[in-house]
This record gives sequence, C-alpha cells and structure tokens, in this order.
Amino acid sequence: MKKIVLGLLTITSLSLTAQVDFTMNAANKPSDSLLIRSRTFSKLIVADKNGEFKSKLDVTDGFYQLKLGEQVTNLYLKNGNDLKATLDYNNFDASLVYTGKGAKENNFIAKRLASQNDKDYDAAMNAGDEAQLTAEINKIKEKTFSSIPKGLDENFTNLFKKSTEAELAGLEKYIKQSFGLKKLNGTNSPSFNYENHKGGTTKLEDFKGKYVYIDVWATWCGPCRAEIPSLKKTEEAYHGKNIEFVSISIDQQKDHEKWKKFVTEKQLGGVQLMADKDWNSDFAKSYGITGIPRFILIGPDGKIVNADAPRPSSPELTRLLDSVVK
Repeated sequence: MKKIVLGLLTITSLSLTAQVDFTMNAANKPSDSLLIRSRTFSKLIVADKNGEFKSKLDVTDGFYQLKLGEQVTNLYLKNGNDLKATLDYNNFDASLVYTGKGAKENNFIAKRLASQNDKDYDAAMNAGDEAQLTAEINKIKEKTFSSIPKGLDENFTNLFKKSTEAELAGLEKYIKQSFGLKKLNGTNSPSFNYENHKGGTTKLEDFKGKYVYIDVWATWCGPCRAEIPSLKKTEEAYHGKNIEFVSISIDQQKDHEKWKKFVTEKQLGGVQLMADKDWNSDFAKSYGITGIPRFILIGPDGKIVNADAPRPSSPELTRLLDSVVK
C-alpha cells in the first residue's frame, strides 16, 4: 500500500477566525510552485526570490493535501495558525518538519505518513472472510487511535478520527468487493474487441496461448499515471516471455484524441487499446470495475488467473508472474 493521503480531503469544520500564515523551505525542490488543495479549495503558491513558499491561506479548518513535484502529503490547517515547514525533497516524508503554531498536529501527520508500514494492513488485505476482515480493520483502528498524542487540538483529533474511520470503511468495502472477484478466478474471461492505438482493433482472442496482463486506466486518473513507470519496467523485465501487456483506457470518446496524444507523448508500451463505452463498456462491467487503476491477469487458455491482480509497483506482481510466466 502507498501512503494514504486522499481520505483526509473531505474532512473539515467551519471557523471564522484569521487566516493561516504558511511558509515552507524545500531543499532540492523540483518546482517553484506547490499546490495546497481539498475538494473545495485550491491554492497555488509560487516561491519567492529566496526560494521560499509563503502565503496567507483563508481556509475552513481541516485537512488538506500539499503537492510539490510528484510528492504529496497531508497537512492540517487552522485559521489563526502560523505554520512553518522545512524538508528535503530527496527525502520527502522523513525530512518534513513543522514549527510554529499548528506544528504539533502536522508533525504527527508527517511522522505517521513516514512510518506507515504495509505490514499494518497485510492481515486485513489477506483476510479469508468478512468476519476476519472486520476484526483486522478494528485492530488497525485501535492502533491508529492509540497513537494520537495527548494535548493536540481537539478539533484536529476529532477530524482525524473521522477521517481514519472513513479511510478504513473504504478499505473494508474494497476488500469485501475483492472476495466476490476471487470467485471469477478460474472461469473464462469476458472478451473485448477495442480500438488499437496503432490502428485497427484488437480482441482478447488475439492473445490465445499467452498470459495477458491487463491495465484498466484513464488519462485523467492520477493513481493510474503513477503506475506507468513501474508498468514500463515490468514490460521490460518480461520482454520475450509468454506474456502480453495490454492497457485498456476507459476515457470517454470525447477524449479520444487526448488518449492518442497521451500514449504517443508518454511513449507507452505494450498494447494500447481504448474501450468503446468508457465505464459502461461490457468488459469493464463484466469485471465489476468501479475504480481504477485495475489490473487483471488472464491465462493462455483464456481463463482468469487473477481478476484483481497486483499493481506493477507491488512486489507481489513479480512473485505472481514469476510463478506462472516462462
């Protein structure tokens, strides 16, 4: 799992006090602009002549996302606070430190993001049934709540707990859906026949006799784009072996040219296809795809090996492919 940053964006509470004074010094920064945002707020801050990011932010007290270059973190903003941050972009999470009013809450967030361990979630991800899953989710919740230091802003603590509960509810829902997907493994895969970026159309049957690793994605999907470098490396690692890498875009048809341009400019490898009816394409509906990216592994006989395969960035994918692909 990656560090969890999106669940905090919807959690805010109303305040009518002064603005937030925000300052950040970022060593080795790749850009002279950073973005602070939530679902209802967006502020682009440009570095001054000294390379320092400074701004007064008129916010609703709550959690926000800070994006600098390709790195993202959460922060808690409360009107009236004077928050200063320093970091080294080359060691983003571990080096992020806050001072000033509001620092205690944000240092807790930064430390939590830097120390998040996939093992904390492994038991939940590998739960055998819903009862075990619920028990493991509750363990994560208890561990997270017990880690909250005393003396933090009361509003922060309440919002953090609500955010954690929402985050874990989403994780539990996702894993429960995966229980249903496991039932597809070993059955015949639904087919497709979609436009190929190189011309013509391509159908699943064209790959008979080979394993097929499918990436269902879209140009507008940030997590999908984040997987592209790892997908390219995976394609290179298994080049010449009995496997094809197929990417199926579910962009809307109105974005057809955007898809074609994106594939060309990013030099995407493998077989690049575009589904005919975005989310409503038969292939996507047959696999119950309601969120992307989604990865699927199909065997040489057309049967589903894994209807919810590991992402390219996960070591689990290498272990899976090494076990079946020759």
